[in-house]
Amino acid sequence: MQQEKERAMVNEVVAKLTSSCWDKCMTGTPGSKFSSSEYNCLSHCAQRYMEMSMLIMKRVQSMQ
Repeated sequence: MQQEKERAMVNEVVAKLTSSCWDKCMTGTPGSKFSSSEYNCLSHCAQRYMEMSMLIMKRVQSMQ
């Protein structure tokens, strides 16, 4: 049961990350490859998003 909850949470985080970073970083119609600026933006956005998600989860756990 706990593993299912964790998987659902991971899937939700990935969906939010994808949506947020895609909207922020993609400036036009995507081609067969990302431009270097799109790639860098997506990479940094994903990293920041994951760091903040982990920070928030740790804070919530410490409050319980």
